Amino acid sequence: MEIIENSKLTVVGAGSVGSSVAYAALIRGSARHVALYDIATEKVDAEVLDLAHGTQFTGSSDIIGGSDISVAAGSHVVVITAGAKQNPGQTRIELAEVNAGIIRRMMPELLAVAPNAVYVIVTNPCDVLTVIAQEETGLPPERIFASGTVLDTSRLRWKLGQRAGVSTASVHAHIIGEHGDTEFPLWSRATIGTVPILEWETADHPRFTLDELEEIAVDVRDAAYKVIQGKGATNYAIGLSSARIVEAILSDEHAVMPVSTVLRDFHGLDGVALSVPSIVSAAGAVPIRNTSFSEHELGLLRQSADALTAAAASLRP
Repeated sequence: MEIIENSKLTVVGAGSVGSSVAYAALIRGSARHVALYDIATEKVDAEVLDLAHGTQFTGSSDIIGGSDISVAAGSHVVVITAGAKQNPGQTRIELAEVNAGIIRRMMPELLAVAPNAVYVIVTNPCDVLTVIAQEETGLPPERIFASGTVLDTSRLRWKLGQRAGVSTASVHAHIIGEHGDTEFPLWSRATIGTVPILEWETADHPRFTLDELEEIAVDVRDAAYKVIQGKGATNYAIGLSSARIVEAILSDEHAVMPVSTVLRDFHGLDGVALSVPSIVSAAGAVPIRNTSFSEHELGLLRQSADALTAAAASLRP
């Protein structure tokens, strides 16, 4: 992996998610320099110290942090995890009001010290907050986007791989739309290897049924709620998936990932942030315009857009 020379990642928020992003980035060597910023001085200092103590064993050896925004100066990528966390039984949209206020206050401060960074929003509801952040900053949509359904897609591929008896890496399927309750799999383009999902079978693994695929989709959609109910937060997988997005940016990979950008004339959708297959590189994220959908999937995408448009409208001053 060839990352930008002297690259710097700043993670905003030292809670369970932010600390996991920083940890994953360190052990994967996602960036040459990693910074962790949080307004809670004692908490962020402790997390940075704990991470620093392990740098003999990590892929990247430089970790700094603190409660002064200057720690983010010169960042190439800023991953935002700060905000109220999702409680058991609470939807991502219910988090929107308090976290929108945090984003509005924070973005001008971050831009002042890291004006050239690509910004990745992980804080939920990430799609709604991406629209607010893009409007607040005026940044081009490709430079401020959400982690979106990259993690949801990993959850889907893991479940399909288990059921089909193949490695997760051999499953080619995407979760599309909202990172939340209206997300859905792009079944019409899903394959295992080169075999369409409904045609896959081996001696030990019979064909999927439509009911089975629907059950898998529901399990993926509700996976975060299950984890939150049991341990209070999701952190390891989102840390890893966020580090992977950072690598695609800093390595200028042009990797295809279902991140969430503010869409412009995408299958008739405008001004709403939704996850669709996008090319992620040093320039940011650009939706792949010729992504094809079935008529049913287009309807689901529009339903997702309608839900998020209404949520974003309710948060505007």
